[in-house]
Amino acid sequence: MLELAGYAVAALMTAVAIWRALGGTDARRRSLWGCFLGFAVALWTKTQYVRIGLNNSEITDASVLIKHYSAGAAILAILYYIVAVYGQYPADGDMARAVKVSRIIQRVATKTALSAFCLMTVMFFTIVDRSEPSDRFVSDHAGQWGATAYMSVFYAYLSCASAICLYQWAGAFRREERKLLRVGLGMMAFAMVLGVLYSVGRTLFMWYWLAEQPSHTFAYDVDASTEAMQQLLFVFFALGVSVPATEKGLRRARSWYALVRLYPMWQELMAAFPSIPMEAPLSRRQELTRRDLDADLQLGRWVNDLADAIERLRHHVPDGLMVAAQETADTRNGAVAQAHWIKAALAAKSQGTPAGPVAAFEQQQAMDQEGEVAWLLHVAKAYKRVNQSQAQNLLTSIGAAA
Repeated sequence: MLELAGYAVAALMTAVAIWRALGGTDARRRSLWGCFLGFAVALWTKTQYVRIGLNNSEITDASVLIKHYSAGAAILAILYYIVAVYGQYPADGDMARAVKVSRIIQRVATKTALSAFCLMTVMFFTIVDRSEPSDRFVSDHAGQWGATAYMSVFYAYLSCASAICLYQWAGAFRREERKLLRVGLGMMAFAMVLGVLYSVGRTLFMWYWLAEQPSHTFAYDVDASTEAMQQLLFVFFALGVSVPATEKGLRRARSWYALVRLYPMWQELMAAFPSIPMEAPLSRRQELTRRDLDADLQLGRWVNDLADAIERLRHHVPDGLMVAAQETADTRNGAVAQAHWIKAALAAKSQGTPAGPVAAFEQQQAMDQEGEVAWLLHVAKAYKRVNQSQAQNLLTSIGAAA
């Protein structure tokens, strides 16, 4: 079961690494991609067939060294991710401690990692007993001082990096107000708790085994249980890091869905006032599949376009149209009345009604763009149900020119 879980977690890390590779080229994304790539390689070297194949190669126990190189590089990438995230803030602001820690990391991370790699390499080829290939390195070398010293260097590096990440992400968790991001940061912090427990726990067991040689069964059980803890660590870390991207994806999906629903009303208003949009409106399919414009930005533009078009329409209708629209819609206020007003105002303009004084119009007050979009979606839904005949009857009811 543990072996199957190992393959599953390795596949998960590989999938996330590929996803991150396609996500962009800024410092944060590069760091995350390097992190997941390193962990993916490390996890594949731990799977049964890869592990046995490498350990029985010309370099005995090669999977151990490759695993620690790749995991160490992944840890270094995590530290650079922290620098990219927290190093951008002012050193005297609310996040002063996080910034100071980030700048310390920036100065010492690479040198520390390279020193650890060099020391581990020397120890691996000199003091570690590799006379026979091992299957489970920790349990197979239990009670051996060379392997204990070698693993202590790696676990010291791992535990320090995990503790730094835990400090930064736990602090960010306390400061974050957005629920979804708090969940992600909490998962990442919990993963680092497991990382500290894993590395410190294994180190203590290996040094204890120098004094009292354990049975192979007990050593294997400790190895397997801590291995399961590490796999859980990777799952929580991968899921936690993916939460911000998931939140962004959900936000884009909501924006795209809003664009779908707003398009008919937006397209007709932009056709009436072609000077308003920054670019000439395209077909529905082309507008909704644009790659050169983020959906959030596109939605913001459309909201402004609609507001400008409604403001211009107010010059082409008589003052009483809003009241008549409210009576027609059988409500004194609401999106349905606005939809009737817009449809009738467009009809008046298309019939050549000249611009005149600004007509009365009741606009729903929104605190932010999200509230404005929500209101416009109600208007757009009602707008689809208003036909040309209803718009013309509304104009006729107030004596507007037909």
